[in-house]
Amino acid sequence: MYDVIIIGCGVVGAATAYQLSRYQLNVAILEAGNDVADGTTKANSAIIHAGYDPEPGTLMAKLNVEGSRMAAEICKKLQVPYAQIGSLVLAFDDEDMHTVQTIYLRGKANGVPELSILDGQQTRALEPNLSEEVKGSLYAPTAGIVNPWEFALAMAEVAVKNGVELFLESPVTAIRSVEDGYEVCSGNQVWKSRYVVNAAGIFADQVHGLLEEPDFRIKPARGEYYLLDKSQGQQVSRVIFQCPNQNGKGVLVSPTIHGNLIVGPNAESVMDRFDLGTTRDGLDFVRERALCSVPGLNLRENIRNFAGLRANSTQSDFIIRESPTSPGFFDLAGIKSPGLSSAPAIGCYLAELLSKAGCTLQEKADFDDSRTHVLFKELPDEEKSALISRDPSYGRVICRCETITEGDILAALRTPIPPRTINGVKRRCNAGMGRCQGGFCSPRVHEILSRELHVPPEEILMDQPGTYLITGETKEVVSHV
Repeated sequence: MYDVIIIGCGVVGAATAYQLSRYQLNVAILEAGNDVADGTTKANSAIIHAGYDPEPGTLMAKLNVEGSRMAAEICKKLQVPYAQIGSLVLAFDDEDMHTVQTIYLRGKANGVPELSILDGQQTRALEPNLSEEVKGSLYAPTAGIVNPWEFALAMAEVAVKNGVELFLESPVTAIRSVEDGYEVCSGNQVWKSRYVVNAAGIFADQVHGLLEEPDFRIKPARGEYYLLDKSQGQQVSRVIFQCPNQNGKGVLVSPTIHGNLIVGPNAESVMDRFDLGTTRDGLDFVRERALCSVPGLNLRENIRNFAGLRANSTQSDFIIRESPTSPGFFDLAGIKSPGLSSAPAIGCYLAELLSKAGCTLQEKADFDDSRTHVLFKELPDEEKSALISRDPSYGRVICRCETITEGDILAALRTPIPPRTINGVKRRCNAGMGRCQGGFCSPRVHEILSRELHVPPEEILMDQPGTYLITGETKEVVSHV
């Protein structure tokens, strides 16, 4: 019998597990995928929002501002790439300037520090590559950028290190109320728990529906992006937004934590919750809008297009509550933007709700709130030489674009949540993130995974189930040269 079962291990599920692992609780996470942070968490704008956008008095407003502060602290503590670079919301006309004034006042009401309104000249002084048409902006210095999947992974790793059990490839197929809690099923597997937390992202309404009819529906919205080469990474030094509207925060242009430039997204409602395709119309829209902000963008330097699904719902605010008809069952649903920014605070808020519901939260004396993650390329030269002397695998470069070594990959395989796929390695140590997008290193990563996991090459996946790279019989080739 578990005290708490968390369904889903995106950034919200990971943050919840991270917070609960501080206490003397028996906690499990059931994740449908073969890795953590492999849904919306890996396909978003990677922005830690300052908190001026949500309506004052909402959970979004409260948890965004608190979560943004916590995210900076957690990233520093767990060695997750993060940079507080600030953001600008651009105004192009008088109507936009009115919007800027509105969100400035909203941000002040939400407790966002250091906000200011700039005129066009002041805005371009900060960002010289912006359009001459910019009339003014809202400047939020506390906004940041992060590696979103590593943010989630780091919190999940700490949770696992502190006793949380993670069950991958365990899609929940049934939830039954029993006398002392719930039975949660995945195929023939059955887990019992006193409390259940639904953090299933775009599937949260369906998971809730396994127990009872939900009073909300998830309405997925697809957003498409360009990821530009590092040659474009200096076009802007801050997150550049356009004025928000009913479809979201508009098309942004932003540096990434790895030195690239991300451009997007659009917003399109979709019925298929697995539809991550990109479209000509969607990308053309993103391109057109982005060039309004930064006319000099060279989108021919694109190295990848991708799409993500955000968990919009039929309710405007986050849905974070205990079911009124099923005590002990909690929803963390409708966590659209600013969900990434809010995730740490959502975890804390859920812990408070559990406590109010009767769950005893007694802190562990031996809680280990630490994580070490350093890539070979980030070390000083003398430390690199010493490391290669101790472990020659660090002297073998596998990913040329990102200078990722075999030692980096082997270290990833020794973490509390090791990768099982080529993209799992990519998310942990950047092999395949560069200009060639894995064209050179993927076969070598494939080979290392097969060797280290003792899995035949034809069973190694690119990412999710079915993404095989090799079919048919493989034979060892012996060279006599």
